[in-house]
Amino acid sequence: MNASVAPRSVESLFRDARRRLADIGIETADLDTSLLLEHATGLTVLDRITDANRIVLPDAIERFETSVERRLRREPVHRIIGEREFYGLPMKLNPSTLVPRPDTETLVDLVLPFVTDTAARNGTCRILDLGTGTGAIALALLSCVPQAVAVGADVSREALEAADANAAACGLADRFETVWSDWFEAITGSFDLIVSNPPYIPSADIAELDTDVRDHDPLPALDGGHDGLSAYRLLASQAGSFLTENGALGVEIGHDQKLPVTNLFRSSGFRQTGERKDYSGHDRTLFFVK
Repeated sequence: MNASVAPRSVESLFRDARRRLADIGIETADLDTSLLLEHATGLTVLDRITDANRIVLPDAIERFETSVERRLRREPVHRIIGEREFYGLPMKLNPSTLVPRPDTETLVDLVLPFVTDTAARNGTCRILDLGTGTGAIALALLSCVPQAVAVGADVSREALEAADANAAACGLADRFETVWSDWFEAITGSFDLIVSNPPYIPSADIAELDTDVRDHDPLPALDGGHDGLSAYRLLASQAGSFLTENGALGVEIGHDQKLPVTNLFRSSGFRQTGERKDYSGHDRTLFFVK
């Protein structure tokens, strides 16, 4: 125990940290403080509400203060914690992975009926998740459809390490494998479904992103080329060669990319049959059939 740090009540710690985060303009100061406090001390929001005077010991205070200082430097909360829940599954992070976002869960929602129906009809559904990162999208689908299997491909070996670890932690490693591949370069075989949350931010817009994203998310997972569409051109031109006869493809898009992305896939022989908006009401995911 560090004797130089005086014990404090959990409510006192919470109020002070929340104020410091709010003072620098962090709009989610209340939520961020709650998450960091629970991570550092094990005390939940309910603990704080029902026992506001509970004393927090110096070692836990030091862990909490270190986390708060990192957040004050605009490091995202979930990078500090080291994981984020996605579709009910804990996803461990590392510097080469994006933090899975709730909006990406709409891609799982969009393609899940196809996976379910394909598995019921064929006994399985073979999925390819391109740019898998943490493995979040593929693992969420596997958790919902026990007959499905998936390959997660990424050009980052560090990202694949996270995906493998997450598959093992979720009890899904027997139906999930990773492949080091620059898009389709090392991919073999055919798949019933291809899914991807590709980089889609125009290169010139990267500098204007929030500090939380620009300084902490891996650039290759953000930069979509001069117009943000580079990955979609590649997907549209090559995906058909890796899909089964009745195969399909689901992608996440930027909020203003629905029309150009749809046109790219139509010109390559795909038909758009589904879409979903994100939780803010923006166009976010598209579904195509071969």
